Amino acid sequence: MQAVKSKNTAIEMSVRRLLHAQGYRYRLHRADLPGCPDLVFSSRRKVVFIHGCFWHGHQCARGKRVPKTNTDYWTAKISRNSARDAATRDRLKQLGWKASIVWECELTKDTSAAVKKLSRFLGRVGSESG
Repeated sequence: MQAVKSKNTAIEMSVRRLLHAQGYRYRLHRADLPGCPDLVFSSRRKVVFIHGCFWHGHQCARGKRVPKTNTDYWTAKISRNSARDAATRDRLKQLGWKASIVWECELTKDTSAAVKKLSRFLGRVGSESG
């Protein structure tokens, strides 16, 4: 598990390139916010998390896969990850931030749809209030 990266993953880099090309500017991995969001749009008070389907228990085919070995451990771990993610989103909401999640499967299926989803969430480029 040491080889599994939590920052600067391939899907995260892909989202960053796509949003930057659209004109959005952001900060990375702000540790002072709950959950250390992948992308932070401070002036809009919005954050984006980029989640791997398996690690965060998404309800897609990849996320529903159960490992064949050490099943109890992995089921409990993914369940804890999902609970932590929900608590993080709740805490951000309490602090006045809005959060969006981009799932790994969204990027592999249809990148343009994922960018449209994020653009709707973030609002117009150049608009400070989003």
